[in-house]
Amino acid sequence: MFTNHKFIAFETIVVREIRRFTRIWLQTLVPPAMMIGLYFVIFGNLVGRRIGEMGGFQYMEFIVPGLIMMSVIQNSYSNVVSSFFSHKFQHSIEEVLVSPVPNYVILCGFVVGGMARGLGVGAIVTAMSLFFTDLSIQNIPITIAVVLLTSIVFSLAGFINALFANSFDDISIVPTFVLTPLIYLGGVFYSVDLLPPFWKFISALNPIFYMVNTFRYGILGSSDVNVVWSFSILLLFIVILYCCCIFLLRRGTGLRT
Repeated sequence: MFTNHKFIAFETIVVREIRRFTRIWLQTLVPPAMMIGLYFVIFGNLVGRRIGEMGGFQYMEFIVPGLIMMSVIQNSYSNVVSSFFSHKFQHSIEEVLVSPVPNYVILCGFVVGGMARGLGVGAIVTAMSLFFTDLSIQNIPITIAVVLLTSIVFSLAGFINALFANSFDDISIVPTFVLTPLIYLGGVFYSVDLLPPFWKFISALNPIFYMVNTFRYGILGSSDVNVVWSFSILLLFIVILYCCCIFLLRRGTGLRT
């Protein structure tokens, strides 16, 4: 799949993407980690004392997996959408498109760059959580698999957003009006067992709900969803989003003026 020159192109894109966000780490890594730290203090520590237990665990333990996953989702998405759109805006992406590099290599390079930032911030948040609670992973393979697949899903979604975006305002519409509500309604701060039947049904339509709960299962050993079903949904989203990205790249959607 990756011959020598294709691998060099892929490696170049990935290294450039990683250097891009690590060079300005005070803007890309520290602020999201600080924001999640405030969630730990306000919701987990202060509010959690009054709530007590949630789903059979102390409230701080319950929200930690969701907050880690939230950081991975937001940063995987935002890295790809901002980076690829910047290349479009500066017209530097044209140099990549006219080169003898297949579309799937270009796409994989940006996706891996987004994964690197998402997983990097997730690792920082995980380290921060150790100051607030004892974190013991119950199932390491499931924990690693779900966080990797989730970062791929939202890196691909960010790529599609960047293709359709015509201005810097357009890259903030989806995170603000779609991604953020889905995250907050995805079971990060509550168990679905607390919801009335109608809202349980709405939660079941939210893909982030499955990602958060599967990650919670990997760490705490407890989940509100079927893990096999969750992985099936993740893989289905990856296939659909990947095919959409390749199709849009071949058509030149958002790239041809």
